[in-house]
Amino acid sequence: MKKININEKFSQFDQCWTPKIIAQSNGQLIKIAKGEGELVWHKHDNEDELFIVFQGQLTLQLSNENIVLNPGEMYVVPKGVEHCPKALPDTHFLMVEPATTAHTGNTESNMTVAADQQEWI
Repeated sequence: MKKININEKFSQFDQCWTPKIIAQSNGQLIKIAKGEGELVWHKHDNEDELFIVFQGQLTLQLSNENIVLNPGEMYVVPKGVEHCPKALPDTHFLMVEPATTAHTGNTESNMTVAADQQEWI
């Protein structure tokens, strides 16, 4: 495997809320995405979801609190916890989650990216 320059990977796309797979390790996918505005409220019944912010600000809205992540900060949304990611313009973040994790979990919307539509870059 070759080393991966994450900043270079971010430069390869402009779409928001469309995760791109950059690596896989032990059944976990490492994905990057850009965000702006809100995604949708959803949960993952069987998978935790780790978020690490590289640029901008990502807020993980939970039912009882908001977790605000700035560059260099991370948070794990435990399985079964409903959340709604919200991002300032030009926010870049990385996610680590099992390969079985559906983009918007139990919620289907026009923003949902099907598993067979998520691309490797």
